[in-house]
Amino acid sequence: MDEKKAHYLLVVKANQPELHRRLRSLPWKDVTVRRYDREIGHGRRETRVTRALTVTDLGLDFPHAAQAVRILRHRTDRTTETVSRQTVYAITDLNSHQASPQRLGQLARSQWTTENRLRFVRDTTFAEDTSKIRTGHGPENMSTLRNLAINALRAAGLRNIAAGIRHVSYEPFTRPLDLLGIV
Repeated sequence: MDEKKAHYLLVVKANQPELHRRLRSLPWKDVTVRRYDREIGHGRRETRVTRALTVTDLGLDFPHAAQAVRILRHRTDRTTETVSRQTVYAITDLNSHQASPQRLGQLARSQWTTENRLRFVRDTTFAEDTSKIRTGHGPENMSTLRNLAINALRAAGLRNIAAGIRHVSYEPFTRPLDLLGIV
């Protein structure tokens, strides 16, 4: 029987300082295989350089880690010509035969898109970062309810979540139920 296995790509942020430090200290200069991606859009030019390194023998001490990824992002604002640079690290259980640097860069990019699309809306529309709910399961429960609202509005074809929330709030006893298909 052929078992399907879920894989992961974890983008390591500064709030994981020890893992971030370990990834930063890997021998990135020795990596010869890299992928360059260039895009122009949203008022900027962006170049991303993705390098992948097999880490099974490097003592990274992360469950099932097969590769580490380093993505250097160079952005130039086309109006001000301001240049910014960011380095992002990630780890994955996909080995080099399963995922090339190009594929890993695509996976990381799709994760940023999802994160930006959902978390940006949660913060700007619901002011999630200023929420006073901090104890017990309250933060997770509220996050789930916010995700439900966003996904229900998107499923109904609304692109502007704030406008959708305003529209639903005009008839608070009927429109939310209609949106969820509850009669």
